[in-house]
Amino acid sequence: LPAFQTPEAIEDLCEQFNNAISRNTYDALILAPMFILDFLCIHPFLDGNGRVSRLLTLLLLYKAGYIVGKYISIERLIEETKESYYEALQASSIGWHEEENSYLPFTRYMLGILQKAHVEFGERVEHLKYRHLGKADRVKVIIERSLKPISKREIMSIAPDISLVTVERALKDLQDQNLIEKVGHGRATRYIKK
Repeated sequence: LPAFQTPEAIEDLCEQFNNAISRNTYDALILAPMFILDFLCIHPFLDGNGRVSRLLTLLLLYKAGYIVGKYISIERLIEETKESYYEALQASSIGWHEEENSYLPFTRYMLGILQKAHVEFGERVEHLKYRHLGKADRVKVIIERSLKPISKREIMSIAPDISLVTVERALKDLQDQNLIEKVGHGRATRYIKK
């Protein structure tokens, strides 16, 4: 949009969103991604629209009672799937200026991100059952409970209080004891129970 139309477009967007929320026809889980897509298509700032949109996402979800973003970084999950994010954004932006776009690709993507956040939150809560164990034993439990090979980064995501050095030491000890197997190399390295 031209700069002179931006303030009115943002005002209209906020008004339409608030009306939709107050009518309670659609859940905020559907309305928030639609709002964010419109915000990004309006592109109100020269720089930082993506960062602001991620903050707005959290705000809109918090206001609607969806607080998983307090515990799991939605921004990190988006960053980890950046290519899919841009594909969904592109697909939903086609025809936006003519009001002929489909919100479905971007909404589906964002719902997938929120689902991942809830799964990760569930894993962290599940892991709390084992907080009485030492850190190396907790690494062992995480690997044992994983249905697929798991990376150091994923282990640290489930147990953020365990440092990289401790995770690496525990993995080496578990390998030396022949309890786990290392799969892949470099950034693709994963570990799985034998």
